[in-house]
This record gives sequence, structure tokens and C-alpha cells, in this order.
Amino acid sequence: VQLQASGGGLVQAGGSLRLSCAASKKVTVTNRVGWYRQAPGENRELVASMMRGGIIEYAASVKGRFTISRSVAENTVSLQMNSLKPEDTARYFCHIGHYWGQGTQVTVSS
Repeated sequence: VQLQASGGGLVQAGGSLRLSCAASKKVTVTNRVGWYRQAPGENRELVASMMRGGIIEYAASVKGRFTISRSVAENTVSLQMNSLKPEDTARYFCHIGHYWGQGTQVTVSS
């Protein structure tokens, strides 16, 4: 299974982006899907995750601004990012279970 992330780009502070992660095949049984990000020189950090039963977790820095969603029927995981800040600049990676995408770059200008 391959994951393809898209939707990244350059946006001004306060703007919005929607990231999408599409799986090449249906992944029906998984405990967890989510998004991580990694800025240059930094460790990869959790942004948002969704677990079985609909339990959702957000990093404190994005809570209230980002929303994770999943479509099992469409094999996608999305991340709606609003009120973006320069500190959100990073490469964003999606995962569905133990499958990972290559990442998509998000750059927020001040």
C-alpha cells in the first residue's frame, strides 16, 4: 500500500490549507491514522491522530485550528489547517496504520 500526500504549499499567516492523504489500496483494519510534521533540525512530532472508536488527539499547538478526518470509503485521511502560523512550517507526513506517505511541504509566511 502506498500513501500519497498532497495539498501542501506556500500560504500567508492566517491562511488555510487542506492536506489529503490517499492510499493506493483500501486499508480497512487499522487502529490509527494521523499526521505528523517535521521542521528542519527538529524531531518529527504528532500533529493529529484518529483512533478506532473516533478518539482524536491533537498537538496542543494546533488544537482548535486543525481538524483531522478520514474517509474509509475513499481511502483518504485529511487535515484541514486554519489560522496557519509561521511555526506550522514543516513537512507533513500522513500514516494509515503502519503505512506512511512521503510527505508534503507546508510553508507559512509571516
